Amino acid sequence: MSATEAYSLKFVRHFEPPGGPAFAALKLSVIIVNYNVQHFLEQCLHSVRKASKNLAVEVFVVDNNSVDGSLQMLAEKFPEIHLIANKENLGFSKANNQAMRIAKGEYVLLLNPDTVVEEETFEKVVRFMDSRPDAGGLGVMMLDGKGNFLPESKRGLPTPAVAFYKIFGFSKIFPRSRTFGRYHLGYLDKNETHEVEILAGAFMLMRKSVLDTVGLLDEAFFMYGEDIDLSYRIILGGYKNYYFPETRIIHYKGESTKKSSVNYVFVFYNAMVIFAKKHFSQKNARLFSMLINVAVWLRAGAAVMMRMAKRMALPLFDAGFLVAGLYFIKTYYEANIKFVEGGSYSDALVNIAFPAYTLIWLAAVYFSGGYDKPIRLLKIVRGIFVGTGLILIIYALLPEAYRFSRALILLGSGWALTSLLISRTAFHLARFKNLRLDSDKAKRLAIAGTYEECRRVQALLRQTNVNTSFIGFVSVDPNEKSTADHIGTFSQMPEIIQIYEIDEVVFCARDLSAQSIIDSMAMPTARSLDYKIAPPESLSIIGSNSIDTAGDLYVIDINSVSKPVNRRNKRVLDTGFALLLLALFPLLMWLVKKPFGFVANIFSVLFGMKSWVGYSGNSDETAHLPKLRAGVVSPADALPAGQRNPLTCSRLNMVYAKDYKIGNDLNIIRRAFRMLGN
Repeated sequence: MSATEAYSLKFVRHFEPPGGPAFAALKLSVIIVNYNVQHFLEQCLHSVRKASKNLAVEVFVVDNNSVDGSLQMLAEKFPEIHLIANKENLGFSKANNQAMRIAKGEYVLLLNPDTVVEEETFEKVVRFMDSRPDAGGLGVMMLDGKGNFLPESKRGLPTPAVAFYKIFGFSKIFPRSRTFGRYHLGYLDKNETHEVEILAGAFMLMRKSVLDTVGLLDEAFFMYGEDIDLSYRIILGGYKNYYFPETRIIHYKGESTKKSSVNYVFVFYNAMVIFAKKHFSQKNARLFSMLINVAVWLRAGAAVMMRMAKRMALPLFDAGFLVAGLYFIKTYYEANIKFVEGGSYSDALVNIAFPAYTLIWLAAVYFSGGYDKPIRLLKIVRGIFVGTGLILIIYALLPEAYRFSRALILLGSGWALTSLLISRTAFHLARFKNLRLDSDKAKRLAIAGTYEECRRVQALLRQTNVNTSFIGFVSVDPNEKSTADHIGTFSQMPEIIQIYEIDEVVFCARDLSAQSIIDSMAMPTARSLDYKIAPPESLSIIGSNSIDTAGDLYVIDINSVSKPVNRRNKRVLDTGFALLLLALFPLLMWLVKKPFGFVANIFSVLFGMKSWVGYSGNSDETAHLPKLRAGVVSPADALPAGQRNPLTCSRLNMVYAKDYKIGNDLNIIRRAFRMLGN
């Protein structure tokens, strides 16, 4: 056993099957790979524990060097699991293989930690596999955090033709076509059992004897593609894969997150190239690789362009609107007030001053938080007033030749304020996504569970930053004593949602079965709802409002570095401090170890390529944290060199990301000042 595979083994609980001894032959081995998703893992294991009650089951958790408290949580709440604690992130394939090599169950289930299984899921899938000796693998119906069906529950083999239709959007345009819709097999009824080619790695049940024949996951795949490869090898081994919709799971991440990111595009499609070279003929593999390369550049380019367009669209719209209005005001003012008898302002007013005014106003609105989501009109008003003040101060300091008109500045500020307020109101009325003024309106919540558990969840919500205007209790026991907050019973949930105009439902997992929760989520309603689940004895409330999000987590309020206000403050600090250091460079260059690197870092920070403080370690080690620019120094640099071990660095990164303060950056820079040239 290598150092990176050192693991701590816990005892395995064997659940007694009906009519059988407690130590009957193991029927199922459940394997979960965890990497810094403590709260999702906790919820998943609660559901696994319930689903294991009538089977002989062993549960493995393979932890890829998490630093978020996962190991402590496992030791305290799930002593029955079989823990493999790696000292580094080995990736999905290697981690699963570690457990599969020592698993003793007749069947092996690879299960994502961001899932919830129904109480009868394990019994149903095992019963189906027992009845189908030809079955090598099985997948189930997956729902996202809003109860919507996830199309990746059933997939076809990504041949060059299928990949072409997927890459260039034909599968999305014609999802039910037998020709174009083979990637997600959209022409197959999602409510019926079917033979399929590819199983989803989020829930991948396989016969152990088949794995002994076809092999385990290919470790050439680090994060994506390994489920496709193993599914295909099962078919090549003479077995069948099935899609089984008679049980369901919740999968919060859907097809995973941040699909618009450039990194996802490169990693996912590179996995497809590995698969093609392994399984297709040389000619087809070359064709597939060519398609993939075209797709990578198209998707990567589109991702970059879309990201830039999303960020710049609103400011550019505002800038155009402002300049057009300023030009109209100038034309009217000079013709009817200033130069009634002839004459005009200098061209420099339009070519230089107006763009400068617009830039200052919009910059002030940005730093005031006027571009944060959700839209706050008061922040826009504050930004315009601050911007106008700056313009007037600069105006007073300019030579007489460049002082065009204070009146135009004041009239322009009125137009800037009016135009931005009108445009935001119009966007709101037009229901533009992410531009609605009421997108952060107070939520109306219903908590379903026993009175005692509902009270616990309500207390937890009060410690978070969730804005609520109404919280009602929905009892799971019709005979439970009614309280002032009681609004009905669980069987009345559809009526409760309508009558009380509920925006979000929180289910208490201690009191409700996963099946009843999923049934409720899948039930059609006239209102658009969000759903959360509160695991028992947990400080988290977990849910997901979209298959494109990793999941929403209500925990005690954390001042994350990813918050817009903190990102903005960090950038202001970086820029301001860089300008200060540049001005004092002749004096400070003698205080740093590498003066040439020091000046290079100053300009890198000024142009947004670096931040003064970032994470320590490489991108793989910090992938679970909010994205930051590469740092000149890190929180670990504030420590003596002898104390900077990998575990300490990881924990400092986590603390820095969760509780950001400008003072922290200043303190780190002060302690590591001599290293600013690194």
